[in-house]
Amino acid sequence: MALQWFPGHMHKALKEIKESISQVDILIEVLDARIPYSSENPEIAKIRGDKPVLKILNKYDLADPELTARWQAYLESERGVKTITTTTDNPANSKQIIKLIQTICAQKHASVKSINAMITGIPNVGKSTLINILADRVIAKTGNEPAVTKSQQRINLGGGIVLYDTPGVLWPKLENPNSIYRLASSGAVKNTAMEYDDVGFYAADYLIKAYPEAMKERYKLDELPDTELEFLEAAAKTRGAKMAGGRVNLHKICEILLNELQAGKLGRLTLETPEMIEQEKIEMAAAAEKKAADKAKRKQKFKEGSLTPDKEARKEKREEKRQEQSRRMKKNRR
Repeated sequence: MALQWFPGHMHKALKEIKESISQVDILIEVLDARIPYSSENPEIAKIRGDKPVLKILNKYDLADPELTARWQAYLESERGVKTITTTTDNPANSKQIIKLIQTICAQKHASVKSINAMITGIPNVGKSTLINILADRVIAKTGNEPAVTKSQQRINLGGGIVLYDTPGVLWPKLENPNSIYRLASSGAVKNTAMEYDDVGFYAADYLIKAYPEAMKERYKLDELPDTELEFLEAAAKTRGAKMAGGRVNLHKICEILLNELQAGKLGRLTLETPEMIEQEKIEMAAAAEKKAADKAKRKQKFKEGSLTPDKEARKEKREEKRQEQSRRMKKNRR
């Protein structure tokens, strides 16, 4: 599935982030606890340098708690990274973010200068709601769809902290094909940028393997089918997702599955594990290496091809014709 969603305001936002990064003491990246890796913006990692990062695993109430704990340990193994879990319906927990920022930037906090913190996050991750909680007032516009915040703004949170808010930004090129599907499954992109059937099949394949009991219970199945297609067909029958003549409406059941996944109706689920990501990184590195090798091979083949005997012979023949033409022209001028 090709994901095409990098509108103009996102390009502008990424440019503004790069321009403002030098003024920032700490970066705050809001992640979806269900997809901690796929909701990370690799562009942020490239530009942050040695600045400390606080990664907020938001929507924790929708994620698998055991996997979230493993993800926190995995993320914090990177130098300068701290994590905290939050839910948008638990303001008290979110308030701990202020204290954590002050602790991480203790040296700056002790001075007379304010702590400049920049908050980033992909669309629909709950960043704007979190900002309103931290500010104790409605500052950022919220909405139940991606890309609500359109421009950068500065917010005084009190406690010596000034927050740079940025629009939700996806990155121009998504390298990991699995991350594309996970972003679509979690609702990080608009419905118009995805194909329900394609994403639904991907989500179903993962869920029946990772959370079989939850799928059986939610869709009232006595036995769980082995394949995603069989599962979707069985689920469609229990949900009445049928077309004329009693045929299964796969588009409808995929839509139901994704809507319920995004709303948390399937239970506390996480769509990726640290072990999965490590394996995918190996596969991506191998694919990139093969791509580079194939490119070098084509380049070398092209270079060698220009020196083949056949091409060399044609080149010599063209040169002989040019020389013969030159001799005739000289002869005619005499």
